[in-house]
Formats: sequence, C-alpha cells, structure tokens
Amino acid sequence: MTKTVSTGKRPLWRCHRCGHRFVTRNLAHSCGRYRLSDHFRGKDPGLREVFHAWVSAARAAGPVIVYAQKTRIVFQVRVRFGGAVVRTTWLDASLWLKREVRHPRLLRIENFGSLGYGLHFRLEQPKDVDRRLRALMREAYRVGAGEHMPVSQHQQQRTS
Repeated sequence: MTKTVSTGKRPLWRCHRCGHRFVTRNLAHSCGRYRLSDHFRGKDPGLREVFHAWVSAARAAGPVIVYAQKTRIVFQVRVRFGGAVVRTTWLDASLWLKREVRHPRLLRIENFGSLGYGLHFRLEQPKDVDRRLRALMREAYRVGAGEHMPVSQHQQQRTS
C-alpha cells in the first residue's frame, strides 16, 4: 500500500530497515514491519469497511501513504497527519489539525501546544465518515503536506 508522494519539496528519507519515510534523516522511530491485517485479527469483521471508508476519505484529499505500525495505522504525506487504532468493535480514527473542532463523533482531543491538536473520532460504521469528517480529513492532509493555514483562517474556522 506504500507509494511515493511528490510535493515538490526535498525527498523524504527512507529507513533502510523498515522502509518508512521521514522528513529528517535518521529520525528516531520504532522501526518495525507490520501488516494491516494484523490490526484486524480478532476484531469485528465490519471494521474493515469502516477503515476502507476512512482510507477513502484520506485518498480523496490526495496521494497518501498508508502503513501499519505496531499499535496503529498511519496516513502520511510528508508527515503523519492521521490514522486509526482498530479497537474490538470500533475504530479510533485520528487527525492532526491546527485547531480544535466540534463533531458528534469526537471522542477526545490531545493538545500538542504550538503544533496543534490530535483529534480522535469513534467510528463504528462506514457512514460515520460523513461530509464534515471528510472536510476535516482534507484539512489534516494539508497539515501533513506542510501547507499551514494562516492564523486568521484558523480563527474563522474555529466557529464551525
């Protein structure tokens, strides 16, 4: 599922052991090879469809790298901007945004200080990936591509 994403910026460094890509050479990481299927073993079979809807939202935003890590699945353009943790009966779908948002499926928010927020959504069915969540995915994709929105635009969107 890995493909190269071109953004017109310096090429990503690729770890020779695990194949994962990073913006900085020799960046510390867990360096392991895992399969997406490992995350779904013993879980509700319907979660594959939920995950496919989540990946589809990411790919609708642009070219994306999807890969499994030990405890999660990540979405990456230049940096990781989203992903998921497969729970027993639901998907903990995450996005990195520069602002806080409200959404009916919002589960929790991590504050990364000046870097923004990690937003976690509880997804149980493919239809949970609604129009608003797809819009947030496009916004997170831009963050992952290094296209940071001006502060005034953040303030305008905070009310949505």
